[in-house]
Amino acid sequence: MTVNVLLATTVRWPSASRIAGAFATVGCHVEAMLPPGHPAGLSRYLAQNHRYRALAGLNCLGAAVTAAEPDLVVPLDDRAVALLLALAARAPASGTTALVERSLGNARAYETVLSRNGFLAAAHANGIRTPTSCAVHREEDLLPALEQTGLPAVLKADGTWGGDGVAIVHDRDEALSAWRRFAQRPSMLRSLLRAIRRADAHFLLHAVPTLSVQQYVPGTAATTSLAAWKGRLLAANHMEAVITRGAGGPCSVLRRIDNAAMGEAALQLAAHFGLSGLHGLDYVMDREGEPWLVEINPRATQSSHLSFGPGHDLVAALASKAGGSLRSARECVAADTVALFPQEFLRDAASPWLKSAYHDVPWDDLAMVRNWVTAPEAIWRAEADKPSKSAPSYGPRPPALRTGSTTSR
Repeated sequence: MTVNVLLATTVRWPSASRIAGAFATVGCHVEAMLPPGHPAGLSRYLAQNHRYRALAGLNCLGAAVTAAEPDLVVPLDDRAVALLLALAARAPASGTTALVERSLGNARAYETVLSRNGFLAAAHANGIRTPTSCAVHREEDLLPALEQTGLPAVLKADGTWGGDGVAIVHDRDEALSAWRRFAQRPSMLRSLLRAIRRADAHFLLHAVPTLSVQQYVPGTAATTSLAAWKGRLLAANHMEAVITRGAGGPCSVLRRIDNAAMGEAALQLAAHFGLSGLHGLDYVMDREGEPWLVEINPRATQSSHLSFGPGHDLVAALASKAGGSLRSARECVAADTVALFPQEFLRDAASPWLKSAYHDVPWDDLAMVRNWVTAPEAIWRAEADKPSKSAPSYGPRPPALRTGSTTSR
C-alpha cells in the first residue's frame, strides 16, 4: 500500500523539500500545499503542488485535502496546525476528523498543546523538569508573574516560532515594553507596510496573542524530534545546538546526543496528549547538563527528515504505521554532528562546519541546491528589514556552493 502524504505549510522554510524527499524515499506519494514561490515547488519529490493563499488559508487547505485525498497531513508550521484543526472543527461529521486524528493525534488535547503556559503545566504535572511559567492576560498581571519567575525572565507569545514573539527581559521596564509590543495590535498602515516589505500577507491578519512569562534558564539549546502514533512513541532523535541563528533562533548545526531524561519526556508526552505525527520538543541544557523543557513544536521540525537508523528514522516509522509498504531502509546520516542545508550555508558560506560536520546537502534534488545557492536578493532584503534587534544576521549573500564544502553526497 502506498501512503498518500500531504505536506502543509504557510511559510517558505527549506524543511518542506527535505521532508518531501524523506517520505518519497520510503515509498510515499507526496503532495504539498505551499505559498506562492515556495522553493519546494521545484522539488522532484512532489507529485503535485496545491496553492496556499494567506487570506483564504482554510479554504486552500480544504481544497488541497479534497484533491490529494491524503492518508496523512504533515503540517510544517504552527499556523498550518491551527488550520488543520479548524478544518476538522468546520466539518466534524466528515472524514476530516479522522484524518486529523491520524495526522496529529487527539485533537481535543491541542487547546493545551498550543498554549505555551498550558503545555508546560501539563509537562510539569507529569514530572518533567520545566521552568516556572505564568499566563499573563492583562498588563497588571505582568509584575505579579515576574515575582514568581524572577528576573531575568522570558516573555513569550503563543502562535509564534523561530525566535519571533520571544523576548528575554532583565528588568520591569524591559518586561513592560515587551508586553506592550506583543500585546498591542499594530495599526493597519504598519501591518500593510510590513506585509509589502516582507512579501507576506499574514501581517494583514495580525491578532493579539496569548502571552506568558517563563523563568529564564541559562544554558544551551537542545531539541527532540519525534514520531508518534496514537499516543505511542515510534522514534526520536535528541540533539543539542552547536550553532543557532541569532539569540533564540533556529539551529543550523546540531549534534546528536543520548539523554535518558529527554527520551522519557518524549515517551510521557506522546502518551499524555495522545500524539500522532511528527513533533519537536525544545529544551535548555543547564550548566549541570540537565534538560529543562521549554516548549513543544506540534509539527514537523527542520531535523525531522534526518535518519540515524532503526528507532531514529521518524519518517520511515510514521509511514510504516500509516500502512505503508516501505521500499527499503533509508541511508543513515554518517556522523553525529550535522550542518543543515541551506541553513548553515546561508548563515556563513565559509563556515568550518560545512567541512567538519555532515553537510546535509540534497544532492538527489539538485533543483533545491541550485535554488538556495542562487537565493534571490529579496530574501536578504527581507531579513535585513526586520525591525527586531534580535533579528538573525545572515551576513553577505553567499557565493556559489563549493562541492568541496561537504563531507558526503
